[in-house]
Amino acid sequence: MAKSAKRETGKKSDGEPVIVNITRNRRATFDYEVLDAIECGLVLVGTEVKSLREGHASLDEAFGRIDNNNEVWLVNAEIPEYLFGNRLNHKPKRERKLLLRKSEIAKFAGKADQRGFTLVPLRMYFKDGRAKVELAVAKGKQVHDKRESIKTADAKRDIAQAMTRKRKA
Repeated sequence: MAKSAKRETGKKSDGEPVIVNITRNRRATFDYEVLDAIECGLVLVGTEVKSLREGHASLDEAFGRIDNNNEVWLVNAEIPEYLFGNRLNHKPKRERKLLLRKSEIAKFAGKADQRGFTLVPLRMYFKDGRAKVELAVAKGKQVHDKRESIKTADAKRDIAQAMTRKRKA
């Protein structure tokens, strides 16, 4: 009975919110240098929520866009149709509105309007039962920056492998 009460509140026993990851944009940290990130709410229809609960989503080609009405939209994020949906099923790649305060939109719009900067979704998750997107202001990396990222990742992996070998010996 205690488990069902914990699920109803959506909180862990220590009061922290329950976060369930849906998907990550792995290419974002490789292709972009992330400068600042913010959590946004996501406006969804019923079949989109059901599809997300099954863990189906892709942020690979997605980006954020600020329109003339100072609204932020998530473009090219793919949430596949719900398998058991009927004729009222959603379109997989439709634009979805992101929920932010006006002050947050103004702050992000100023940064994203600069040349070379863009809004990139990093991950999508459920927090206390509500769908959220982590949106970042990012700058595109050049080829030499990507090579540097590969070198540092290889070095970290080699160090970790050496540490595990040393522990086993």
